[in-house]
Amino acid sequence: MSDAYRPYTLVAELTYRCPLRCVYCSNPLDYARHTDGLDTADWLRVFREAEELGVVQLHLTGGEPLLRDDLEALIEGARALDLYTNLITSGIPLGRERLARFRSLGLDNVQVSVQDVAASSSDRIAGSRAFERKLEVARWVKELGFPLTLNVVLHRENLDHVEQIVALAETLSADRLELANTQYVGWALTNRRALLPTAAELDRARRASAAAHARLRG
Repeated sequence: MSDAYRPYTLVAELTYRCPLRCVYCSNPLDYARHTDGLDTADWLRVFREAEELGVVQLHLTGGEPLLRDDLEALIEGARALDLYTNLITSGIPLGRERLARFRSLGLDNVQVSVQDVAASSSDRIAGSRAFERKLEVARWVKELGFPLTLNVVLHRENLDHVEQIVALAETLSADRLELANTQYVGWALTNRRALLPTAAELDRARRASAAAHARLRG
């Protein structure tokens, strides 16, 4: 395989299951009838084959990967392959003890999603009271020595809050802030009329993002 086309990252969607009901979710509309698909051995085989192809980064996501009982085994297997492993999570449900166990097994990075900068709007977008717990999990991530990535999916409901989102990331001492585009498939496609921003909203968000980047870079 040519080095120009060699993959370096694997995004492993471990499950469609999730305790939240985000209006922008890209899960299939009928996700409840889907099983988790691959079992532990199959996923470990996929990781091994990916590493043989040159993959060096592994992102464990869902749905909510915390709902997999074998997540510890998957992290341990990825560590044995020397894959840089990132957990992409809502933080629900997660206790500090389990997070510390992930650390001891070799997990490299934790990415926590939040839906907005205030509990009322964030919980409404997520369809569940989760915002305060997410902040608690983010603080645990830093206390346990992980790098913290904060992820916010942008759409009409939060696009005018970019400056406040950046401030929240700074308050949490996040190492990286990911301002993500909504993927208009699944539930996001169904809810697109409520989510699609105007051109003016996009322009304001771009300017706010650029200003923060200029201030914080380096």
